[in-house]
Amino acid sequence: MSTIHTFQTSKRVVLGKGALENLRNQLFPFEGAKRVLIVSSPFLKKNGYIDLIGKQLNDANMEYDVITDIEPEPTIEHIETTFKRINRHPFDLMIGIGGGSVLDVTKLFSVLLKNDVSVKEMTKGKTISNKGVPMILIPTTSGTGSEVTPNSIVTLPDEELKIGIVSPHFLPDLVLLDPTLTVTLPKTITAATGMDAFTHSFESFISNKANPISDMYALESMRLISRSIVNAYENGSDINARQDMLLGSTYGGMALTSAGTAAVHALAYPLGGKFNIAHGEANSMLLPHVTLANLDHIEDRMKTIAREIGLLEKDESARYASELLIDQIVRWTQTLNIPQDLKSYGVKEEDVPALAEAASNVTRLMNNNPKKLSVLDIEKIYRKLL
Repeated sequence: MSTIHTFQTSKRVVLGKGALENLRNQLFPFEGAKRVLIVSSPFLKKNGYIDLIGKQLNDANMEYDVITDIEPEPTIEHIETTFKRINRHPFDLMIGIGGGSVLDVTKLFSVLLKNDVSVKEMTKGKTISNKGVPMILIPTTSGTGSEVTPNSIVTLPDEELKIGIVSPHFLPDLVLLDPTLTVTLPKTITAATGMDAFTHSFESFISNKANPISDMYALESMRLISRSIVNAYENGSDINARQDMLLGSTYGGMALTSAGTAAVHALAYPLGGKFNIAHGEANSMLLPHVTLANLDHIEDRMKTIAREIGLLEKDESARYASELLIDQIVRWTQTLNIPQDLKSYGVKEEDVPALAEAASNVTRLMNNNPKKLSVLDIEKIYRKLL
């Protein structure tokens, strides 16, 4: 019997320079909406993007409110406290414009308005029964791919962990991919989010749930990112590189929606939860070392990646191709100035057992890893970064 694979993503995706300026022409599915909530960050309010959206909403006879105080790596308390401020209004449409945290919070606000469930209950596995308020998501970083995934990540400070909530109701009705929104990204964010996107695609390609659909998106994502990440970092105004990175990030989100990530992300979550290490930086540091731990189970897949991103000039052994690919990942982190030392974030030897135990408990991701890693295996990986 053949294996059955499923794939789902956002309802409508619009790509191209100037897509945001064209929002008015994309509002036809939401003609009945009268009141809109724009969810964003302080920076985007200053640079005029909120005003640009607001004018187009007004042209469509829609009123709007704005929330711009979404925290990076938001906690349950922050999300629920902020939601109490908006729950008094009958919003018909949500527009999230920002990085992954903003998009994830927009998803949560959407379903909170239509379901009798708290964020805390969602993290404990309570079902989200009803579709939320219609959503438009507009990413301004090229990393999470959140605009096309059914995932939302929240921070649990008491448990010093991040956790993913998954629901098909988190998929938006419209996505705008406009590379001009990413040209002013600082180098550090370009680097961390870019490597995060590459990690999404890489792990989706080697995961236990990899399939023909996810493979297509993962490989094209890695091809786009590998040819443009350094250019985007060194010359942020390179609109072609920025579009490659944005599309690569979105394809990575599509890949992980179908195949899921694995041990790299599982090990990254406690680093973010306990030491506030940015998710993309944690993934970048861990990727070469987790890959080495998995290597005897993924060499053939590694060879495929190496060939697709142009590392192989002729046919070589899978082991040699794997070594080339790991070396390339390390070179990227060096060129992008991503730290490779957990000590600089305050991590100590005595923290390793607790980190490893927490990572091993992220079973949704560890079970997706191609090789079973024990707690001791995980400890060894962390220690390579000390």
